[in-house]
Amino acid sequence: MKTRNLTPATGSEITGIDVRALDDAGFAEIEALWLQRCLIVIRDQHLTPAELCTFSRRFGELEPPPASEARRRDEEAPEMWVISNVVENGKAIGALGSGEAEWHTDMSYIPAPPSASVLYGREVVTNGGRTWFGNMMAALDAMPARLRERLEGKTINHDSSYTSAGDLRKGMQPVTDVTVAPGARHPAIRPHSVTAREALFTGRRTNGWIVGMDVAESEELLDQIWAWCTREEFLYVHEWRANDLLVWDNRSTIHRREAFDASARRVMWRCQVRDVT
Repeated sequence: MKTRNLTPATGSEITGIDVRALDDAGFAEIEALWLQRCLIVIRDQHLTPAELCTFSRRFGELEPPPASEARRRDEEAPEMWVISNVVENGKAIGALGSGEAEWHTDMSYIPAPPSASVLYGREVVTNGGRTWFGNMMAALDAMPARLRERLEGKTINHDSSYTSAGDLRKGMQPVTDVTVAPGARHPAIRPHSVTAREALFTGRRTNGWIVGMDVAESEELLDQIWAWCTREEFLYVHEWRANDLLVWDNRSTIHRREAFDASARRVMWRCQVRDVT
């Protein structure tokens, strides 16, 4: 196994392994690197849906796909679902299409968001479609003291009405007042459930609200926080290769996806790990 850091702040590339053949010691080494670097990129894996679930399950109990994506599951691997823009027989085979997905933390709008997300590139595009990651531990560590003081002790409401692609979820109403938007509330600064290291936990900018704060003041502070945490020094931009396998720590990162040509095929397989610690 060979590893190299992808940027000073976040991400490590791993080559020379087959995750299907990892013994416990080998997996422990990978898991430790993942906890330290927040994101691992494992190159050149050749997995079936069931094998992807087996590997993902080593990080913890898997969650089923959201109810809205249940129809896009694989029968042999019901914990996996498809992220894709491909349409077959008039029906989308996967979720999120080809548009941009804004900065977000996966499912931060539920009380216990997943601890890890696993994404496997079956068919990738080379023009657009890159995935950006930000290390929220590093962003917090480097944050100016005055800005951090303004955020200390605050709670953020994470709106559940829209997807990260900006689509209104089925059964939801458009948000006209962020103070009554549905969703879970989480501390703006949250300790990691394994390492206890603190990280920003901002979820998604759209319809975010700092609970109890005047809306205009909340908007101003959140704008500052997002401008800070998406600075280049905290980021890694992943250009996909076929058979890349990515695992990111959902407790300490944010991510976004670039739009890409809707006529190009992109098929990704995804699992997510329940945070039970």
